[in-house]
Amino acid sequence: MTGNVHCTINDGIAFVSFDRPDVRNAMTFAMYEQLETACITIRNDPSIRVAVFRGVGGDAFVAGTDIQQFLAFETSQDGLAYEKRIDAIVGAVEALPVPTIAVIDGFAMGGGFAIAIACDLRLATANAKFGYPIAKTLGNCLSMANITRLLAHFGPSLAKRIMLLAETVDAQTARDIGFILDIVEKDALDARLSDICGRLASHAPITMRASKEAMRRIMQANVPDGSDLIETVYGSRDFHLGVESFLAKKRPAWTGR
Repeated sequence: MTGNVHCTINDGIAFVSFDRPDVRNAMTFAMYEQLETACITIRNDPSIRVAVFRGVGGDAFVAGTDIQQFLAFETSQDGLAYEKRIDAIVGAVEALPVPTIAVIDGFAMGGGFAIAIACDLRLATANAKFGYPIAKTLGNCLSMANITRLLAHFGPSLAKRIMLLAETVDAQTARDIGFILDIVEKDALDARLSDICGRLASHAPITMRASKEAMRRIMQANVPDGSDLIETVYGSRDFHLGVESFLAKKRPAWTGR
């Protein structure tokens, strides 16, 4: 599988790009590792004042984890290991000491939605879509940390529509609830991004770092263990059925087992 996560630094701004446009930037495990490396680079470079996360191709931010990655899963322990690893990487994005901006042009689904939520601010085009459609597609689940982030931004009612009805959230709805900072025309996106980066770069970095970390600690305090839920889901026949059906482009006939 091809695809890369690039990290370039220019005038104190780190640009992290998800580069696999032929499949809407769906993430391989190798790409997640590259994202973690990018976070380490940003964290260790004191010259960086802002980090921008963006998908390549104009069709998607990140469409989620590439489903073929799940073919090797055999037991619930594989699911536990996967969710723990994704938690660590999404958590690394969330814990970055500088302000982070997700630029969403198109789909931000599954793991891409998690990364967008983990960022501090979001700009989007009118065609942006957000969601976790796993109740109708893959039949897996989210970690407690990712459910906590979802609830913090969308509240219980909309979060249940996202998770149970597998509804996607459009850009206008996301803007109305404050999840998106602004909806921007494609040809004005770079200029708006530059303006926000400039504002952030001019603010007190230690103040912003402390504010970010305080909010992160409050949001993640006392998050309960969800290993039993993850084991049940990833150890089920339905999960394997979901993977097989998705790759075969068929609708799964869920069994509840």
